[in-house]
Amino acid sequence: MVTDLSLLALETRLVVGAGSLESLVESATGWPGMGIIFVYSFLIAFALPGPSEIVLVAPLDLGLPSWAHLSSIMLVSAVGKAAGSVFAFHIGQEVKRAGPITRWLRRSRWNVLKWSEKRSVQLAQEYGYGGLAIALSVPFFPDTISIYAFAVLEQNYVRFAIATFLGSLGRLLVTVGFFGGLSAIF
Repeated sequence: MVTDLSLLALETRLVVGAGSLESLVESATGWPGMGIIFVYSFLIAFALPGPSEIVLVAPLDLGLPSWAHLSSIMLVSAVGKAAGSVFAFHIGQEVKRAGPITRWLRRSRWNVLKWSEKRSVQLAQEYGYGGLAIALSVPFFPDTISIYAFAVLEQNYVRFAIATFLGSLGRLLVTVGFFGGLSAIF
């Protein structure tokens, strides 16, 4: 039986682990760094709080033209996040049958759960899987909770994986476009 104290300890470890993983991503180099980006993106989808956009600043030196370098990072991250999202989707299917995780999320320090669930439900009802992709395309929005909220509502693994891949890729493109546009102005 999982206690509130053990859940608090798990939450603390995830937050601490996220910080050290972010540092690892920020210092990742070479082709092994792509593996780090994949693992980070996988974990950020279902367990770690933190920004998925951090992968864009990884100092990888892949010997590729800059457009291919950035495209490679985006694709690896999107695939990792989609894979992690499918794992979260599976967990979400189990949450439908088990209440303790939902109760823990409602009591956790992330008060965004209720709002995120509400928005996810609205997007799912109005736009289906396209709504999930759109929600995941918003930079710096805590998408882990949205992924779980949507996972509880839906049942199609393939559509969910495609939506999370497109949303994750969209988020990185929007982030690059926004910051690229800012750098052109300044």
